[in-house]
Amino acid sequence: MTLRILYCAIDQEVPGTVGGSVHVTAVAEGLARRGHEVHVLVSPGRGPFPSGPVRWTAMPPPLGRKELRWARTGAVTRLARTLNPDAIIERYYNFGGEGILAGAALGKRTMLEVNAPVIDYPGSNKARLDRMLLVEPMRRWRERICRRASVIVTPSAAILPPATPSAKILELEWGADTTRFHPGAKGSLPFSRPPGVLAVFAGAFRRWHGAERLLEAMRQLRHRGIEDVNAVLVGDGPELPRARIAAQGLDRVTFTGPVAHAAMPACLAAADIGVAPFTPDAHGPLALGFYWSPLKIFEYMASGLPVIAPALPRIAGLVAHEREGILYPPSGADGLADALIRLRDPELRARLGAAARERAERDYSWDAHCRALEAALIGAGR
Repeated sequence: MTLRILYCAIDQEVPGTVGGSVHVTAVAEGLARRGHEVHVLVSPGRGPFPSGPVRWTAMPPPLGRKELRWARTGAVTRLARTLNPDAIIERYYNFGGEGILAGAALGKRTMLEVNAPVIDYPGSNKARLDRMLLVEPMRRWRERICRRASVIVTPSAAILPPATPSAKILELEWGADTTRFHPGAKGSLPFSRPPGVLAVFAGAFRRWHGAERLLEAMRQLRHRGIEDVNAVLVGDGPELPRARIAAQGLDRVTFTGPVAHAAMPACLAAADIGVAPFTPDAHGPLALGFYWSPLKIFEYMASGLPVIAPALPRIAGLVAHEREGILYPPSGADGLADALIRLRDPELRARLGAAARERAERDYSWDAHCRALEAALIGAGR
C-alpha cells in the first residue's frame, strides 16, 4: 500500500548537522525509498534541500521562533487540504501541534514523533509558570495534541501523559544509516589521523552530552603515563567553548568544529572507539530517566566502533556491556578512563566493534525504523 505522507518538522533545519535534522531527513528519505510520496515542511538550512524523491517545502515558524510553531496550523491545514495526504506525521515540540490539528480537522490518520518529554520534570520552570497561569494552558495543550494523534512513536512511553492509551503507543528507537555508516567509509577528514588509538566524540556540545568528561578522562590517562590514546571531538554547540578550555594543556586532543553530516561516516570510520559520555545530572528533564534515543551511539555501532558509555538503564539496553562496548559507572571520569585503557587492546576492539556493527544492522537501521512506521501508519488507517 502506497501512502501520500505530509511530514511537519518546521522547527528543524534541513540540511543541518544536529540530531533533529538528521532524524527528519533519514525518516523522510527512508519512507520515500519504501515507495511512499513524502512531502516535508522544514526550516531551510544552509545549502539546497537534499536531492531525491522527497518533496521538501520551506515553512519556518513565524519570525523563526519555535515557540510560534503552532501559529502555522492554518497554513498546514490549507496545504493538507490541497495535498490530500493519507497520513500526517509531526515531530513533537512543546509549542507545536500544527500537523496533528490539521490532520484531526481533515479526518486524516496522524503520527506524533516524541523524543522529548511531554510531561514536566520535577522542578521544571515551565511547569511552575504553567501553574501560575492557574489553568495550566501549556500542559493542557500538550495533552490535547497527544489525544488527537492516531499513533505516538517514542523511544520511551514514560515521557508521555499517563492517560495515553498503550494501544496507540509505538516504542521505537531512532537509528543510523547503516549503508553510509560502515567500517570502510571513505572521504576527506577534518582532522589528521594520529598514531595510536583514536577515540571519537561526535555530535552536539551540550552540557549533558559530556564532552568535558571525556577530556577529564584524557587528562587522567596522561597522569597515568598513557600517551598512545588520542581524542577527536567532532561537532559544535553551546558548550564547545567550555570544552576547549577544559582541553587546555592536553596533547593529542583535536576539535574539528561543525562538520556536515555527509562527512561523518568517514570521520567515524577513521576512529577506533566511539565515546558517548552522557551526564544526565546536568540536564533537568533527564530526572525522568534517559528517555531519548542517542543517534551518536547508533552511528558509532554502524561504523563498527566499540562504544564507551555510562551504565544507565536505557543505555545498557542499547549497548550490551562486554559484547558491543564497555559501560562504566556514571559518576566521575575514572570508569571512562579505565574503559579507554582496556580498549587499547586491538583484539578486544575488533571483537566488540564487529558485534556493534551486527547489532546496528539488525536493530538500529533507519530502514528497520521506517518499516515499523509504515506498518503503524497503515494499521492506523484500518
